Amino acid sequence: MELGVGEHRPRNVGWARAASLLYGDWGTSKAYVTGLAFLAAGFSSLPLILAVCALTGLVGINYAVVCRYFPDGGGVYSAARMQGRLLAVVGALLLIADLTVTAALSGWSALSYFNIPFLTAHQAAIPYATIAVLFLMGWINWFGPKHSGTLAVVLSVPTVLVVIMLIGVSVPHLTTRFLEPRHEGMGAVWVQFVGVILALSGVEAIANLTGVLKLDPGSTPEHPKVGRESTKAIIPVAIEVVFGTAILGWAMLSLPAVLPQTLHISDHNLILAVMRDHKEDMLRFVGQQFGWATFGKPFGLAFGWVVGIVFFLLLISAANTAIVAMIGLMFMMSRDGEMPVQFKRLNSHGVPLIPLMVAVGLPIVVLVTATDFESLSGLYAIGVVGAIAVNLGCCTFNRTLDFTWFDRLLFGITFFILAAVELTLAHTKHDALFFVVCVLSAGLGLRSYAQKRQGLTTVTMSRELAILVDPEKIAELRAEMKEGQKIMVAARGVTPVLRYAIEEAQLRKASLCVLYVKEVAVFPAGPAMKRMKWQEDPEAAAIMSLVLRIGEERGVTVMPLFASSDDAANTILDLSATLGIDYLMLGASHRSTLRHLLRGSVVETVASGLPEDIQLIIHG
Repeated sequence: MELGVGEHRPRNVGWARAASLLYGDWGTSKAYVTGLAFLAAGFSSLPLILAVCALTGLVGINYAVVCRYFPDGGGVYSAARMQGRLLAVVGALLLIADLTVTAALSGWSALSYFNIPFLTAHQAAIPYATIAVLFLMGWINWFGPKHSGTLAVVLSVPTVLVVIMLIGVSVPHLTTRFLEPRHEGMGAVWVQFVGVILALSGVEAIANLTGVLKLDPGSTPEHPKVGRESTKAIIPVAIEVVFGTAILGWAMLSLPAVLPQTLHISDHNLILAVMRDHKEDMLRFVGQQFGWATFGKPFGLAFGWVVGIVFFLLLISAANTAIVAMIGLMFMMSRDGEMPVQFKRLNSHGVPLIPLMVAVGLPIVVLVTATDFESLSGLYAIGVVGAIAVNLGCCTFNRTLDFTWFDRLLFGITFFILAAVELTLAHTKHDALFFVVCVLSAGLGLRSYAQKRQGLTTVTMSRELAILVDPEKIAELRAEMKEGQKIMVAARGVTPVLRYAIEEAQLRKASLCVLYVKEVAVFPAGPAMKRMKWQEDPEAAAIMSLVLRIGEERGVTVMPLFASSDDAANTILDLSATLGIDYLMLGASHRSTLRHLLRGSVVETVASGLPEDIQLIIHG
């Protein structure tokens, strides 16, 4: 007998953790937006910073609404898929382009904030140091750490405190004396504005997280609602990002008030040159100079180091989160048949091999080809703006979901603004256009190859006929397993515990549930992936076929269970309770010390969470 088990999607992420994960990406934007805005427009850059903050707030409001209507994942891939599979793939590829630059840019900026003397003296070495950091992240992600966003969660509170301290030491020195009017026409100012839009990609992260957010009070798994939880996660972060970036941008433009006291420079051109030299670690420079002017040189230097270390760790975490998100997105596309089946192959730790190599390799290619920090940042916006525009455009014209007229108006206005930004970027930043065209061409080429290899054919049929051949409807007609004692064994191969479980089931005349958990250590982004059967996995098929044959020979009722999950222990616990298991059998853990550190012990987790009425037997 067979039970199809889909993705294990526990809704265990509260709004506070979701907000921390969002802040780990969204909150890092202020680390380089201020410096790049100053590089673009000098002391007339405050309107640019305020405009970027306003657009960030507007996009945040849009995604608060999107999350309300997409409780199973509201990222661009799932939202666009309702309009068409090709559009969904284009949106996902634009997001991959964004995540690629995010990983490279965050790594570069992190090393700049850490202020390593050698890298400070040899700026040309920063890209190669960043490449080394990315290789290290790839090695860590080879083991599929259980909670990839843990560092972002841990650092969110210290970062907010540092931002508050930065604002605190800056406020006494804020002034409008050094603000300058714009020196160019409105067309040039618009181009400058679209060039510093670097604060939007985090909203896609929260949209993808709705599939694992805790449900709102009164909703059920069958009819999930997460609007309240997602809004509580988005609004505080949006407020901090918008107002924090605006105030710190003003503080940056007030630096000439203290530089004569701290660095003993008062010449306008010299001040301009010094500040442009710190475009990559502007917040560290702001904290150092204002701390020096307020409490003395020792405090200023120490506070500068504190700001640098905190933002270094947060930016490193953002780079790692981007890599993990790319792995999950490519794996999900492969599961949906939009990428070659090779993208589904996992290593021994449950991490997709080819997506991992691509997620690390793409940022490295970008770093090798980028000439400097400014050229690298120029590649950023075209991907994220395009992805968000696709998402909101699909929501605007989506007739399936019951959006209010106000929601559609909000989506439509934001979509047209972002579409104008995207077209401007394509017209003015030829490197960015070339980059995103390369990503789209490669991705669509792989999609075409995947569909050709699968021999897919589109068949048009009536809705009534489609319901009759729906696999889920067929599964409902299958007979239920006869009641009696139930033994469940978690199988990872033809092991002694599997042999022991068969013997015990024969002796006790019990039904035997053989569970195979395919560990997939990818970030839980987007909607639940399509259900996978044990027959489609070579290792699971070999084990289940053997057990079914032996069970038939010995008169044992065998029930194959297959689950694809990033948390084997919780999957085992959930199925044990759901199926009313009497005995649960596990093999003794043989994980290495390093893997135990990164992934934890399945046996220990199951033993601590198993209900008292289920007996646990550990064999070997």
